[in-house]
Amino acid sequence: MITPPTIVGLGEILWDVYPDVAHFGGAPANFACHAASLGAEAWVVSAVGKDEDGRRAQQILAKRGVRGEGIAVDAEHPTGRVDVKLDARGQATYLFQADTAWDFLSWNESLESLASRCDAVCFGSLGQRSVTARETIRRFVGLVPPEAMRVFDVNLRLRFYDEETLRTSLHLANVAKLNDDELPIVARLCGLPGGSELEMMQALAKQFDVRLVALTRGARGALLLAQGEVSECQPPPTQVVDTVGAGDAFTAAVILGLLHGWPLAEINQRACAVAAYVCTQRGATPPLPEDLRTPFRPREEA
Repeated sequence: MITPPTIVGLGEILWDVYPDVAHFGGAPANFACHAASLGAEAWVVSAVGKDEDGRRAQQILAKRGVRGEGIAVDAEHPTGRVDVKLDARGQATYLFQADTAWDFLSWNESLESLASRCDAVCFGSLGQRSVTARETIRRFVGLVPPEAMRVFDVNLRLRFYDEETLRTSLHLANVAKLNDDELPIVARLCGLPGGSELEMMQALAKQFDVRLVALTRGARGALLLAQGEVSECQPPPTQVVDTVGAGDAFTAAVILGLLHGWPLAEINQRACAVAAYVCTQRGATPPLPEDLRTPFRPREEA
């Protein structure tokens, strides 16, 4: 029997509120939902309010097979919310509510136990917008085993990032995931040389000693760089409805593939297919079809 890897989404839980409907979201929670569907023992470490949105969030995570013991319930602050607007191409813009429960994610000893047995943890810049959550996130990441994957999903949102957050997070990480809009911003703030996308990725990997850099590029697919090896993948033909959550699905698929030792090109192909499907659906965590939910297995058993 194969023991599933333990994967943690660390940071914000929120609701993506569209003009006509609200969808559960937050990049770490989205990541964990997709990781669970791909065969991981997935956890979320975050906080929700003592309100209906918080209860619904916990119910959804449980239904998706995500462990919720790392989610604190905050009686003083509401569950996170972001108002989402989509343009004609399905691209999203966001307006974030301030001072929500996940901003006050505090440390407790049970988190130390979970961190010590992680195979991978994924965290971003948005989750670090407050001092309390930032300290908790960095402490957790610093306690995972040295061999574990520490994934920094750059996830730049509005004003909720700066040079210190990017540099410190990249030094904590050994995997970096970002998109083609974020790459030049990270390069500029971190003093990386310009050039092609691949050249900037190579500079990032060298300066921060990360083992893998993953770049998503929308309709142009994805580029992976892993210790000198490069994989470029074009997505399948896709009718885009909503891009929210596609990057999180991509990240989950990449990490599961890496943990199970799949070749880089096959990882990229699967991750692009998963992300493309999410783009055809409304909301960040639509149920994946059976052919995409087939769990990754160690390569020799696949």
